[in-house]
Amino acid sequence: MARKTSLSGFPEWLPEERLVELHVLDVLRETFELHGFSSIETRAVETVGQLLRKGEIDKEVYVVSRLQEDEGAPEKDDARLALHFDLTVPFARYVVENGGHLAFPFRRYQIQKVWRGERPQEGRAREFTQADVDIVGDGTLPFRYDVELALVMIDALSRLPVPPFVLRVNNRKLAEGFYQGIGLHDTAGVLRSIDKLEKIGPERVAAALQEELGASPEQARAALQLASIRTEDTSFVEQVRALGVNTRLLEEGLAELAEVVGEAARRAPGTVVADLSIARGLDYYTGTVYETVLVGHEQLGSICSGGRYESLASTGKKTYPGVGLSIGVTRLVSRILSQGMAAPSRKVPTAVLVSLADEDSWSEAQDVAAQLRGRGIACEVSANAAKFGKQIRYAERRGIPFVWFTARGEDGVPVHEVKDIRSGEQVGADPASWTPPAEDLRPVVRAVTAGA
Repeated sequence: MARKTSLSGFPEWLPEERLVELHVLDVLRETFELHGFSSIETRAVETVGQLLRKGEIDKEVYVVSRLQEDEGAPEKDDARLALHFDLTVPFARYVVENGGHLAFPFRRYQIQKVWRGERPQEGRAREFTQADVDIVGDGTLPFRYDVELALVMIDALSRLPVPPFVLRVNNRKLAEGFYQGIGLHDTAGVLRSIDKLEKIGPERVAAALQEELGASPEQARAALQLASIRTEDTSFVEQVRALGVNTRLLEEGLAELAEVVGEAARRAPGTVVADLSIARGLDYYTGTVYETVLVGHEQLGSICSGGRYESLASTGKKTYPGVGLSIGVTRLVSRILSQGMAAPSRKVPTAVLVSLADEDSWSEAQDVAAQLRGRGIACEVSANAAKFGKQIRYAERRGIPFVWFTARGEDGVPVHEVKDIRSGEQVGADPASWTPPAEDLRPVVRAVTAGA
């Protein structure tokens, strides 16, 4: 894995590591498009006011300023520009501004860099790549899309070279309805406390509920009882009802969560869990919430999260409800690399090194390379006519599997041969038709099994 960079929190990969990252990105792109999502890209900056509309994240935002500011009155604080900290808020703005040109429900995927001023550690960087999928409606959005997003993410993660994963799902309506039913009406505050459960433990969460939100010991105990429920099927419904709380919002949330878990468990048993401790810290989520962890790597945190939002994208007169999920690509790739979970079949895209018999043959070698490239075969031409042994060793150091040789026959006609430097096999070849084996055409990223 690449050494730490001189600027903490801004990872840079070595070429062979970048091949792994590109593989992950290609798999995600292909999967999202197979499910009918269109790609968009939004600008890197938003106004501070836009970014701070939802959620308490102001300490994480990087504000952008020019080295030489324009003279005149300073901008208002909320009109200053800042780098986006996620892709959901910029996407909501994009939908509002382009609503008249989009076909709804609008299905988009977006893969871009984002920036957060967090303390760097494994799984947390200050500059990182996210891959988002969202479905947004005009005025309304059927709940069935919440189910579909879970299936899309299971499909995407199943195609990646990672360990088994668990998609943990909850529903904020369920949680809020329960809290209201036990007399805790600052439901946003309770959710923020419950969201810290894995970090600080139940005792400190109970203390926070009592000290900060005025909960009684019985109310704090009930909230923690709800958060302790986890099932791989819809049996959580009866467990929640056994707690003796009954509100309309609670029942609505139970029904929605049962639909997500039931369908996902049918399609991919063992990959989805109803986990009633999942809250998600951002305030714009209103229904289904998702988090995903790698089995055996839970300390890394969620590699994929998101949920339903009803009013994040709104003009005041019109609202665009949506549901989305975001994969932390950099977090995922960092763990793949640090744990040796996957590796490319070679370090470079080049499949063929076209050698030089003498310095005058460089132009002819370029002609050979052009023919190979014209058929999608990545190649490079030797820079000088060193001894063939040196040219072969250069290819070995680069990880290039084939070396191309051209000589002149007695009649002056070029004679071409290609050597597989791994096996030593050398055969005649025609630059207009020769193709390497399919597995050597380009680098292939494969999962590395334990002990391999």
